[in-house]
Amino acid sequence: MNKNLSEQSPAYARILLKFSGEALMGRQAFGLDAAVLRQVALKVYSLVNAGVQVALVVGGGNIFRGTGLSDAGIERVTGDQMGMLATVMNALAMKDALRKAGLAARVLSAIALPAVCETYQTDTAIRCLRKGEVVIFAAGTGNPFFTTDTAASLRAIEIKADVMIKATKVDGVYDTDPLKNPQAQRFTELSFDQAIERQLAVMDLTAMVLCRDHGMPIRVLNMLDDQQLSDLVILGKPVGTLVY
Repeated sequence: MNKNLSEQSPAYARILLKFSGEALMGRQAFGLDAAVLRQVALKVYSLVNAGVQVALVVGGGNIFRGTGLSDAGIERVTGDQMGMLATVMNALAMKDALRKAGLAARVLSAIALPAVCETYQTDTAIRCLRKGEVVIFAAGTGNPFFTTDTAASLRAIEIKADVMIKATKVDGVYDTDPLKNPQAQRFTELSFDQAIERQLAVMDLTAMVLCRDHGMPIRVLNMLDDQQLSDLVILGKPVGTLVY
């Protein structure tokens, strides 16, 4: 007889899950969709319930994008700082959704904002994860010119995650955009050098090099699929695309 997911020994003990702020919009053109927040919180709940230590990084593109603000005439550094604050807003919303789902959650910000969340420290993050709390990393790296992809890579390396998972709208990495080209071919596995050489849309170059140089594997999968995340993390099924 097959065991229930909650009785399985998870394939990964500690993960970092990265998804975009745009993913939280649902079908809206801007902001947050409460239904999407609940959906993500329930996915995370199933992982924590199976014994997985879960850290999250959420982008801020549903509120502000630093590069877009720069294009609109706002100085790049100021625009990036606004984008970092947008990730804090999303992290607070995600924390609220996780707590409503019955999980202990904590936001750790790269920018000191003591009135609303704690300041990031690696030791604090690892201690919280070991206690079964979900840790949400906010404010990117705390520096302009770095994306949340880079922040996710950095935090995954710092907390010694087993894998960094990038949750997207498609089920892996393709040779061309599958949303525009129905003939696009999906890769099941790629080396970092192959992904960089072919300029495939996995993560930005800085994030990719960080992961490559520190041996942090990336798994790209479909966030909208109800099963892919648990199939990968709990059961160890080779879903999506592995970049290693």
